[in-house]
Amino acid sequence: MQNQIRKFVESTRFQNFIIAIILMNAVLLGLETYPQVMSRIGGLVQFLDLLCLGVFIVEIALKLFVQRLSFFRNGWNLFDFTIVALALVPGGNQFKVLRALRILRVLRVISAAPRLRRVVEGFISALPGMASVFLLMALIFYIGAVIATRLFGGDFPEWFGTLGLSAYTLFQIMTLESWSMGIVRPVMETFPYAWVFFVPFILLTTFAVVNLLVGLIVNSMQDAHHEEDVERTDNYRDEVMSRLESIEALLKERRS
Repeated sequence: MQNQIRKFVESTRFQNFIIAIILMNAVLLGLETYPQVMSRIGGLVQFLDLLCLGVFIVEIALKLFVQRLSFFRNGWNLFDFTIVALALVPGGNQFKVLRALRILRVLRVISAAPRLRRVVEGFISALPGMASVFLLMALIFYIGAVIATRLFGGDFPEWFGTLGLSAYTLFQIMTLESWSMGIVRPVMETFPYAWVFFVPFILLTTFAVVNLLVGLIVNSMQDAHHEEDVERTDNYRDEVMSRLESIEALLKERRS
């Protein structure tokens, strides 16, 4: 019986059914944010939401029955178990945030889509290099915030009055959101040569450091794609060699 349940749980049809339920549950959680929808069909939405939750509980129970303790050695299983447990928390106001985390189950779609998996693998493999770039950016921001606070803090305390305000303003400038007309030009009316500070800062952060992050992620994704191609080639080669060995064995039997 356990083997039959294992085959059922690991079958493609069951996995596709669970993914469909996950997507359906995500749509239902989105509908709950519309008061007009809830006023009309709120009862149906909540019933379907509970039905989806029941399916998730049955899925977890089946996996626990089949996999036993090995269930907790899989990262996705732990993620599913945590999200389902949060969904069982009572729906009081103090737990609304926890119950809303059920939407995170839609991330399980990643495990069923090879291209999405490749993106996630590339991003994860890029994290060590990204940490170095983030450290470099933090140093640049700290130095820039100290300089900006000392230079412009007295005349523009709402932007550069403290180290934290300066860092936040510089972050806004890095994103190029209203950086010229909103911040730099007003500062240049009091400090005409302020562009000597702001322009190099933008060139260094927006066009240099940020592009380093993009380059790291792209390279990591290319490496993940290459590894997948190599693995696929190795599997094909092993399959061909196995068939050749089988043919060779059959020929030897006929000769003998």
